Amino acid sequence: MADRSEFLYPRSRYYGKVKPENLVFNANLQEFAQKVNYICNLETSGKLSPEESYHQIKVLWKDLKRTKKQLGLGKNQFQDGDGNSNS
Repeated sequence: MADRSEFLYPRSRYYGKVKPENLVFNANLQEFAQKVNYICNLETSGKLSPEESYHQIKVLWKDLKRTKKQLGLGKNQFQDGDGNSNS
């Protein structure tokens, strides 16, 4: 492998509506999923206790929720980017 980072932290292509906040959240979501996967593997192999695994995932989840809130995602979900209603 030429780039270990690409192997260890793969990124999938984003197919949603291209807006800066969506791209940032998608990157954060993929990072969250990757870290949760590592924590699950460590817990499964006995390297982390279930309690520690739960705590670490909970912290990651709170960070992801904070990011979503800071980006303003989920507000006006029935409006397009121009402020018009989708209905």
